[in-house]
This record gives sequence, C-alpha cells and structure tokens, in this order.
Amino acid sequence: MRFFNRITFQTPESVELEFTLAGIGNRALALLIDYVVLGVTLSLLFLTWALFSIQLSNFLEGLIKNTQNIGLWLLAIFFIIAFAIYIGYFVFFETLWFGQTPGKRIAKIRVVRDDGRLIGLQQATLRALLRPFDETLFIGAFLIMLGSREKRLGDLAAGTIVIQAEPKTASTTFTISEQAQILHNELLQIANLSQLLPDDFAVIREYLQRRGAMSLKARASLSLKLAEQVKSIINLQHLPSTVTADVFLEAIYLVYQQQEF
Repeated sequence: MRFFNRITFQTPESVELEFTLAGIGNRALALLIDYVVLGVTLSLLFLTWALFSIQLSNFLEGLIKNTQNIGLWLLAIFFIIAFAIYIGYFVFFETLWFGQTPGKRIAKIRVVRDDGRLIGLQQATLRALLRPFDETLFIGAFLIMLGSREKRLGDLAAGTIVIQAEPKTASTTFTISEQAQILHNELLQIANLSQLLPDDFAVIREYLQRRGAMSLKARASLSLKLAEQVKSIINLQHLPSTVTADVFLEAIYLVYQQQEF
C-alpha cells in the first residue's frame, strides 16, 4: 500500500477537489475510540438490563413456575438491543455529522461518496451492516491495505471512501471582506437558502479556500460560474452591480453558516 494516497474529485461545477485517503492507521485509531465509547455504552446497558432481569424474574417467580424461558428471552432481547446500538451508533453519527463518528472526528477523517458528495442514511446504513463482516478475520483491514482506494466491504457496497477531513493542500481559513459581511445581512432578508444543499456549500467553501492559488483569469471565470449557479438554486434574480461574484459567494458562505443543516 502506498502512503498518503491522494484522490481527486471533479465536481459538476468543474472544481477539482484533491483529498488524501485516510489510511489504515487513522481508521484504526478512529475505530478504537468508537469502540471505547461503544464499550462504555454497552457495559452500562448490560448492568441496567441485568438489574431489570433480576427484578422481573423475582416478580414473575411467584406467578410462573418455569422462569428459565423468561431468562432466555431476556438474554435474546439484550443481544438484539446491543446489536441495534452497535449498528445505530455508526449510522446515527455518520448521518448526523456528515460522515464522521466521534472517533473519526478526533482522528480527523470523514466518509464521503465516491464522487466526493456527503453520505446519507443509505450509505451509512450499508457501511454499518457490513462492518461485522469486515471485522471477521480482519477482512476489512486486508482490503483497505491491498486496495488502491482503501475500501473495505462496507465501502465497496455503499460506494464510499474515507478521506482526511482537512486536506493538506487547502487552507482551512480565508478572509471575508467587509462588503460581504454587509451583503450577508441583506441576503438574510431576501434570500431563501433552504434549497442550497451541504454539497453546494462544500463547493463554495472549497473555492473560497483555494482561490488564492488560482490565476486571476481562472478565478474570475470560476467565481462567476459558481455565483450564477448559486443564484439559480436560491431563485435570486438581481444583485447590486457593485457586488462581485467573490463577494456574493463570501456572503452566501456567511448566511449558510448561520443556518442549521
């Protein structure tokens, strides 16, 4: 396996996004942290369920002669609940946190689709359901180390890859102009950003982070194209003639940040 494998996504807006694949080390660290959280959760569940089972068995002992079957049923129910928590943990966090669990967030890695888009409930569920198979005889670890895109069974089925959350080739900060801060207050009143998806926001953010490395011609062309597409998505007809495409995109970034998605 090559170290620091990189992958490039070509978005519909013709923006090239380059990321570094997470690698087996980061993924193992994230999984270890997640299993610590899961272990504590399941331990508390076991203690609670054990106390509940004892109380229920004592209550039913005087009513039912054979309580052995009840104990087996309670044990079976515990394993079903534990498995649901195990699967639900990964589905819940990867859906809610856009491809991250607590472990992945600490390890600074993220799950995305093969085309770079954010994952949804379907992808997160497929990855979680196939996780037990991946961990049988370390099948998933071998597939990650041997594959060029470092995919385990869950990734192959869901069409996902795991990348570093913060690309080393892009700055994580950028300057917001004073004009954009003024415009964003106006947009809060006149624009409806409910149609702007996290994928669209991610493209805007990537452009704002990378524009400093672009030539003036490429930057002007791309910013204008992105601005027109965003205006079309949010049904915004007119802007002041003094507002440039860059200022508009910066203002959209500020507005979108204030909305929970």
